[in-house]
Amino acid sequence: MSVADNVFIRLQLQSGICGLGEMAPFPDISGETQAGCLDVFRTVAPLLLGQSVLQWRRLAHELAEATSVVPSVRCGLETALLDAFARAINVPLWALWGGADVRVRETDVTLAIGAIEPVLKTAEQWFTRGFRVFKMKVGQDVDKDIRRVEAVWRAFPRVSFVIDGNQGFTAKEALDFLRAISRLHVPVILFEQPVSRDDWDGLLEVHRQSAIPIAADESVRSFSDARRLIEADGVDVINIKITKCGVRESLDIVNLVRRAGLDLMIGGMVESRVAMGCSFSLVLGLGGFEFIDLDMPLLLTHDPAKGGYRYEGCRLYPWASAGLGQELDTDQSSFCVIS
Repeated sequence: MSVADNVFIRLQLQSGICGLGEMAPFPDISGETQAGCLDVFRTVAPLLLGQSVLQWRRLAHELAEATSVVPSVRCGLETALLDAFARAINVPLWALWGGADVRVRETDVTLAIGAIEPVLKTAEQWFTRGFRVFKMKVGQDVDKDIRRVEAVWRAFPRVSFVIDGNQGFTAKEALDFLRAISRLHVPVILFEQPVSRDDWDGLLEVHRQSAIPIAADESVRSFSDARRLIEADGVDVINIKITKCGVRESLDIVNLVRRAGLDLMIGGMVESRVAMGCSFSLVLGLGGFEFIDLDMPLLLTHDPAKGGYRYEGCRLYPWASAGLGQELDTDQSSFCVIS
């Protein structure tokens, strides 16, 4: 993927205060496209006209009913609503969730599937910038994946690894991979989505036999998915991504995961700091997120936003200004809703 076909939303209140949101369609995962999102957006955005952001949960529920199959539209509009609300009452967005864990956090960084030498070169660049958790994509060839992970670990023995199966393995392949990694004593702290998102039996089998925590990503695209997986005792960790199901439903999933005593991970699609700032607000406001995977803006060639949270190496620093604390650097990709 070389181009992110994202769409930025600016929602304006009667007071003139504006909130920002981002739609991040990802065809390979959700089947969404930019054109499809814009079509749905033009249909559902008028539902918000004349409404009060004080009732954002009701509005989010109505958006969910109208955009159930286009979650990135729902996410973008909900984020814009919440950003406007927080700006209107002059608090950071994370304060809406309670400010339970406002501190500097560290993110992992993703190493894509590829030949060993280019991956090692990329890993060295990130290591030099202070990253100590590498998220390695696997799932195409077990033996090649093992050799690539081993090569990175031997070159950088002080790092830990999150392994992202990227839906690529069968249960047997995932378990073979885990056994090999265990024999090598590679410090893997999490194995994410080892099998296809609909292979529930395979995911449960890997979870039953793994000594390494197993995380669900694509398998959890809704509250009902999370509940089903938790009731089946199928994973240790659930990866929260607001683009998968919107902010409101993500909050509901977080509460469900907490009640079940599982761990939380925060991640994202191909998103800028606008959507990722909303995700970081959940980390700061709700607390309890053990695994942080918010590196995507570092992988983009252009940052469309100014202000808000900032990166220093692997560290994410909270912000104190109202809402997301961000303004768009350009209006070329913005879509305005005036109320």
